[in-house]
Amino acid sequence: MIRVAALLLMTTPALATTQDDVLQGTLRPGWQTESGAHMAALDLTLAPGWKTYWRSPGDAGIPPSFDWSGSQNVKSVRLHWPAPSVFESNGLQTIGYHDRLLLPIEVMAVDPALPVKLAISVDLGVCDEICIPASLALGADLSPPGAPDHEIRQALAQQATSASEAGVTQVSCAVDPIADGLRLTARLRLPDPGAPEVVAFETADPSVWVAASVTQREGGDLVTMTELVPPDGAPFMLDRSGVVITILSQGQAVEVRGCPAP
Repeated sequence: MIRVAALLLMTTPALATTQDDVLQGTLRPGWQTESGAHMAALDLTLAPGWKTYWRSPGDAGIPPSFDWSGSQNVKSVRLHWPAPSVFESNGLQTIGYHDRLLLPIEVMAVDPALPVKLAISVDLGVCDEICIPASLALGADLSPPGAPDHEIRQALAQQATSASEAGVTQVSCAVDPIADGLRLTARLRLPDPGAPEVVAFETADPSVWVAASVTQREGGDLVTMTELVPPDGAPFMLDRSGVVITILSQGQAVEVRGCPAP
């Protein structure tokens, strides 16, 4: 996946298009929640037809990376990803967002009574017929209590549904060694949406390359298989509790955490 993404970037006629032509970003300051956390959001606007990528971008996507080290009075940051779309191009599948991404950011302060200075550096890829790398450095002062933001609330409502909420009643995963890693086959029992389903796998180790899944329905079960290849290209011990399985269909997502043995 990394090699494919790099090739896409290398073959881009970058002089024809600049980042400012296709991408604008701001931080929406949001409000302090009842828990004491602050709900802000990264607001990315893309030129018509352009897209950027989800945290697990698929075959040829470019995963975004975030750096919060310039922030002040920040204890932790949690991203609340809206359900992404699936794109098919030249036989490759990618997962992401077109035209706009409003990404809610839940910030826990060291001292909730004091203002938070949120600073973010984000590196991401943006693509249309070509792809270019993009970088943004944004900042905002988050002073309690702030003000509720309808668009952030809408984005929060578009998050993946949990397994229990989606009616997932059974999950089992078989793990088999292959020459350069592992084959992971998951069987999930959940209602059939009556539309194509795309499954994305993630592991606790972001350095492990994850192949696009092969998925089919067997009665009431969704059966999906992927291959996991670590940097050293050898079988490894999989942390089953760190596996996340996301099922995408009709603009909605179901997130299953954990991958127990059959």
